[in-house]
Amino acid sequence: MNIRGCRFNIYLVLALALAAACGCKTSGNTNPKKLLSTFRLHLEAGRDGTKANEPVPIYREKPVMINVQIDPFLVEKNVAEARVIDVVGGFALRIQYDHPGTGLLEGYTTANIGRRIAVFSQFGHELKDGRWLAAPIITHRIRDGVFTFTPDATREECDEIALGLNNVSKKIHTWIDQ
Repeated sequence: MNIRGCRFNIYLVLALALAAACGCKTSGNTNPKKLLSTFRLHLEAGRDGTKANEPVPIYREKPVMINVQIDPFLVEKNVAEARVIDVVGGFALRIQYDHPGTGLLEGYTTANIGRRIAVFSQFGHELKDGRWLAAPIITHRIRDGVFTFTPDATREECDEIALGLNNVSKKIHTWIDQ
């Protein structure tokens, strides 16, 4: 009987440990299928005194002001798929663009090597958490339509952005197919 009692206790402890380790993450009453995100790429611009560009703060801890064109050259409607990937030292956002978006990304990166692409996104509940996530320098032409960068965001925020972008992509493609 002692052996059975010990086995039961071991199984109980293992079950509780597994439940604690695998617990579920809840975010209030938010349905993951209803999360939406915006995602805009803006090209770095020279300060020419017009209203077509403005300085924006990149990075939260030590902001760097980058002057960007107000109108984005790529928006969330061009996103085919978004996901968070593991990279050396952390994680990154990997954005795959659709065919028109791939062409735009290739054209802009070909013509603007040495300039920055400023990334703006709104995410979270009711899109309240909007901010500039990064401004990587264009070092080469991007032909495959994949834009990968390390954002100034937590892993959870990146997961929200990716999920929201994928939801937007599904809705847009559903509208197009109808």
